[in-house]
Amino acid sequence: MIRINYVTIVSKYKKIFILCKAMWNEKLYNALKEPGLKLVLDAGFSCPGRCTFCDNAAFHPAYSTRAKSISQQLDEGIAFHAARGRKEGPYLAYFQSYSNTYAPLERLREVYGEALAHPAISGIVIGTRPDCVDAEKLDYIASLGCARMEYGIESCRDETLLRVRRGHDFACAEKAARETAARGIPVCGHFILGLPGETRETLLEDVKRINALPLDSVKFHQLQLLKGTPMAAEYTERPEDFVRWTLDEYIDLLCDILERLRPDIAVGRLAASVPPRFLAVPGWGVKAATFSDLLDRRLGERQTWQGKIIP
Repeated sequence: MIRINYVTIVSKYKKIFILCKAMWNEKLYNALKEPGLKLVLDAGFSCPGRCTFCDNAAFHPAYSTRAKSISQQLDEGIAFHAARGRKEGPYLAYFQSYSNTYAPLERLREVYGEALAHPAISGIVIGTRPDCVDAEKLDYIASLGCARMEYGIESCRDETLLRVRRGHDFACAEKAARETAARGIPVCGHFILGLPGETRETLLEDVKRINALPLDSVKFHQLQLLKGTPMAAEYTERPEDFVRWTLDEYIDLLCDILERLRPDIAVGRLAASVPPRFLAVPGWGVKAATFSDLLDRRLGERQTWQGKIIP
């Protein structure tokens, strides 16, 4: 019987592998393919506490305000995207603002039910915190059969989570991810790169802990220092505690992370941006499409891909 070592073949012919991927217009990482266009919603939830880096106003479009009903936000979201030439449906209701399980179960039934009753909505995405779920809520969400959970894990290090006033430890995130995945609900983890006290070396060590979580997808983005937040004040007082990467350095960091990331984990985001008026420290000013092209090019130049150097 002939045994084929695919790892050896890919390694030996990696230049051909890279070229073929480019010719097929495929990325060198497992990019998340959404089953529909996400419509951001503000359902009027809050959070158990406020992290030092947080300002929700910076992260949602103008049509998404809690003064409007869920149905109205969905209608205006569809019109918002149509005016920008984006294709019609299917759509996902994206409960993004604040912690969208931080309410009694009956409230969750009400808002999720209203979204799913909209004729254009095929599923929901629920952004929340690991400390805002329980068995009863997860059982209900699993019964919907069309939901994905997105947990703001932010860091794998308890000392960092304490410093940013997250209100939970990494063990809480592990527990929430396991219990969610056990019910057949897809799980996405969010992580911020560049929180105080963390470095390139610590972030690369933490990829092992991310790989050990039952995640279907992951989102990374660089730390953005927002005006009026405690973290922006902390940066002014102790800038030496923060690593501020240039665009080139950040892209190289992402390549390093992707090389170590489990290849079956889909990647939904690798950078983020907020309107410049919210920033206490200027950002790179690079559009998402340009950033994606730069990352694809760097991966190709380095002849590397997601999961390449996992032991």
